[in-house]
Amino acid sequence: MTKVSFEDLLDAGVHFGHLRRKWNPSMAPYIFMERNGIHIIDLYKTQAKLEEAQNALKQIAKSGRKILFVATKKQAKDIVTDLVAQINMPYITERWTGGMLTNFATVRKAIRKMTGIDKLMVSPAYNNLSKRERLQITRERAKLEKTLGSISDMNRIPSALFIVDINKEHIALAEARKLNIPVFGMVDTNSDPTLVDFPIPSNDDASKSISLIVGTIVQAVAEGLNERKLSKDKKDAEIKEAQAKKDDLKAKSEALKAAEDQADIDAEKPIKPTAKTDGDKDASKPKRARRPVTKKK
Repeated sequence: MTKVSFEDLLDAGVHFGHLRRKWNPSMAPYIFMERNGIHIIDLYKTQAKLEEAQNALKQIAKSGRKILFVATKKQAKDIVTDLVAQINMPYITERWTGGMLTNFATVRKAIRKMTGIDKLMVSPAYNNLSKRERLQITRERAKLEKTLGSISDMNRIPSALFIVDINKEHIALAEARKLNIPVFGMVDTNSDPTLVDFPIPSNDDASKSISLIVGTIVQAVAEGLNERKLSKDKKDAEIKEAQAKKDDLKAKSEALKAAEDQADIDAEKPIKPTAKTDGDKDASKPKRARRPVTKKK
């Protein structure tokens, strides 16, 4: 698993926090010092917490469960979209729809509606609609795509959430806590880390910091997915090998049984008497004793 060095965190500006007057006292264990009225985050603790989050997310991905990434702030949208799309995980980069988790059944209906529109647009009936109706359908499809397109493959509630700014995404955080979904999040000095199961103390405003942390998390998830694939391939290979051995044993058993059946058939056949030669006939007859020859006087 990729481990981020102290120098990489420092170069990305992960250690910069908010102004002292904006701090949350719960972040005190993660603050190293104050400089020019700005709190500095302890990067050694950031390293430890980041590694802990990596291990947990890797195991979740390895088990085949989904992780929902949430980042609607302007400087994080494109970063999350580009990185998370590589691992085929759901993400939200537009406005968080209230009840997306707690009222997931309604969200699934909206996703099914979007799928129905896609089917309609490729059918011959779409061409028979008026121009105004087609325009309305296209606009509705674009609206659904904007809010739900990235979670169209999410058939059930995700197993974990990764949030870039827990203050901005407080609705998503509240819904996840209500449903007891584990939450991973980047927490700045103005956030409450006690609300998150796996807090990562870091700068959640700078693009470089967001890119480094999210990129590291995505790599851990990708490793979990690769291990799952390798494990599945190995299991399939073992099943094929076991099946091949079973088929080979079955073929040998059938061949042995066929040989035994043929031997039984041969044993039941009557034995034909062999033809006797002339020599055999003469040898079987008893020889007559010769009379003594008497000489005539």
